[in-house]
Amino acid sequence: MTDRPVRPAGPSRRALAERAQRRRSALIAGVSSLVVFSAVAALVVQAPGWDEVRAAFFSGPDLRASMRDVLPAFTTNIKIFVIAEVLILLLAPALAVARSSRSPLLFPVRVLAAVYVDVLRGIPIILLIFLLGFGVPALRLQGVTNDPLVWGTVALVLSYSAYVSEVFRAGIDSVHESQRAAARSLGLSSAQTMRFVVLPQAVRRVLPPLLNDFIALQKESALVSILGVREIAREAQIYTSRTFNFTSYVAAALIFLAMTIPMTRFTDWLIARQRSRVSTGRLA
Repeated sequence: MTDRPVRPAGPSRRALAERAQRRRSALIAGVSSLVVFSAVAALVVQAPGWDEVRAAFFSGPDLRASMRDVLPAFTTNIKIFVIAEVLILLLAPALAVARSSRSPLLFPVRVLAAVYVDVLRGIPIILLIFLLGFGVPALRLQGVTNDPLVWGTVALVLSYSAYVSEVFRAGIDSVHESQRAAARSLGLSSAQTMRFVVLPQAVRRVLPPLLNDFIALQKESALVSILGVREIAREAQIYTSRTFNFTSYVAAALIFLAMTIPMTRFTDWLIARQRSRVSTGRLA
């Protein structure tokens, strides 16, 4: 029997069809986006007040001049974000574990954690910043700092820890009960089951929504400016009050975009990766 020559494997008909479909979809998306953005740009540029808006918000000289003020001030926002994120990552999981505990002995802890989350999530962040930033210094407590930067950061930590704790709790509750039962059958205690079995899976599952919360935290660090902290939003306001030009706010917005967009794309990549792992049957 004569062996037939083996033909080199090439792309299948289905793969070629899918590739062509992706090219068509990309072409349609590009054309539609171009049409929509061109229409919006034409509408804005042809508006009666466009010349005044361009001079007030999109002045090139003011953009360069304001950058010299707002860009160095952004280091304060980064400091707030980093410190707050570390504290939130310590406090939020503790709250989530406390609310997810099942021991009757820890019932008062569960109640206190639930009250903390309900109260701190119910108060708008800007009001909490006002209450702590102006209220605590007014008490004139000995040994307690009156630094508005500190109390603005504390307000962000308290508020976001309540939100993030619910994200962690959702991850904990998403772990199937059979995981706990299997761990207990191996002789692990409740605390060991939570530490070695439940929490690792929960953290992996909540990582994408957790990053979304930290993207929001990065932006809302600008709220401490209402206490007089000279961060990026405050410096933009000072420049505007000095020059009567609003381009400094655009400069501040561009700096925030330069930080948040990469984090957003990274979060999208994590979500897509997690979805792919689930669809292929691998551990999420």
